[in-house]
Amino acid sequence: MAVDGGMKCVKYLLFVFNFLFWICGCALIGLGIYVLVQMHNPQVFKDASSFGAPIVIIVVGVIIFFISFFGCCGAVKENYCMVTTFAVFLVLIFLVEIAAAIAGYVYRDQLKDAFTDTIKDGLSKYNTTADAKKGIDDLQKEFQCCGINNFTDWQNYDPFKNKQQVPDSCCKEFAVDCGKNLSGIYTVGCVPKIETLLRKNIGIVAGVALGIAFFEVLGIVFACCLMKGIRSGYEVM
Repeated sequence: MAVDGGMKCVKYLLFVFNFLFWICGCALIGLGIYVLVQMHNPQVFKDASSFGAPIVIIVVGVIIFFISFFGCCGAVKENYCMVTTFAVFLVLIFLVEIAAAIAGYVYRDQLKDAFTDTIKDGLSKYNTTADAKKGIDDLQKEFQCCGINNFTDWQNYDPFKNKQQVPDSCCKEFAVDCGKNLSGIYTVGCVPKIETLLRKNIGIVAGVALGIAFFEVLGIVFACCLMKGIRSGYEVM
């Protein structure tokens, strides 16, 4: 016969959990795609390592999407093998996320250096490559920044070398040749500006990560309880 009593409650809790887990998977896939779209500029984000994080997010989201299938079916059918598979995969995902978080923290400076190098390369090619010019202009307009660390970086690159002017994309109010008037430009560089934005939103990212981790631990506990109940003598439907 089917599980009853407390195990039936665990069964339905596991099903509800997997529905929420499925939503988390969809959210991660959407988030990863959104970040990739935002990083579409090949001149600014030309380093393959820059795309690593969003790709990992999408892959984890897809895996979570399919793992939730095992959890839902295993809970509804009270199938020991499917519930066990779900629990094992969930533990592996949890461990991978912990490893990714540790790696992200350890290599945070290298990621910053890689991003800085790509912007430097864009500035050096600004006067010779149309794609580089468009990439840097789009970056400065979108993030309201100018140069690498500040607007004076442009004085080291053509066609602004040793001149008191910057590209028009640095202007707070865009107009042709507005970069010749330094009083109306963004003075903060793109690297510190983006770094500040990331730090400002790190709390949200951490909160989402902790929320997902909580659901994963909860799912592991529910799965183990249901596995124990089925194996203790309940008949699998």
